[in-house]
Amino acid sequence: MPRPPPAQTDTGLPPNWEVRHSNSKNLPYYFNAASKESRWEPPASTDTDKLKAYMAQHHSASALRTETAGQNEGKIRAAHLLVKHRDSRRPGSWREAEITRSKEEALEIIAAHEKRIRAGEASLGDLAVTESDCSSARKRGDLGFFGRGEMQKEFEEAAFALKPGEVSSVVETASGVHLIER
Repeated sequence: MPRPPPAQTDTGLPPNWEVRHSNSKNLPYYFNAASKESRWEPPASTDTDKLKAYMAQHHSASALRTETAGQNEGKIRAAHLLVKHRDSRRPGSWREAEITRSKEEALEIIAAHEKRIRAGEASLGDLAVTESDCSSARKRGDLGFFGRGEMQKEFEEAAFALKPGEVSSVVETASGVHLIER
C-alpha cells in the first residue's frame, strides 16, 4: 500500500527496483515497479555497497529520527481490517498462503465485520487481530501515521474523509476490501 518517496538517489538496485517503507512492519523493503514484486531481501545483481550507503543515509535510526521530526503535520493515523480475495494484488496473507475466495465472498465477510462493529459487538481492532489479511493485524490493524500520496488512492481518500473515531464503509482497493478506522 505505501508508495515510494518522490525521488530516490542511487540505491544500487537493478532497473525497476526501489526501496519502500512498510507501514505495518516499520521496515524498508524492495519493490519492482514493473512486475509488482515485493520482497524483504535485495534482488539479485544489487550493488550492495551503493545500497548500504543509501540505506545508511535514508533508513538508519538517526536518519529516520531527523527525517520524521515534526513530520506528523498533515498526517493522520488509521487502522484497518483487510479481507483479500483471489483477484487481490497479492492473494496471500499471514492467515492463508493462497487466498481462493471470490471478491463477492470477501465483500460478504467484510460486511459481516462491519455489521458487528456498528452494532457495538466488537471493535475494528479486536476483529483485525484475528480476521485481517494484513500483517498489521498483530497491531490491531494500526498503520501508524501517513500523509497524502502514501497509500492507495481509494484508501487514502476514505481515510482522510473520516473524523477521528469514525469507521468507514467498505473500501475497495487493489489489495482487497477494507474497513478503515481513524
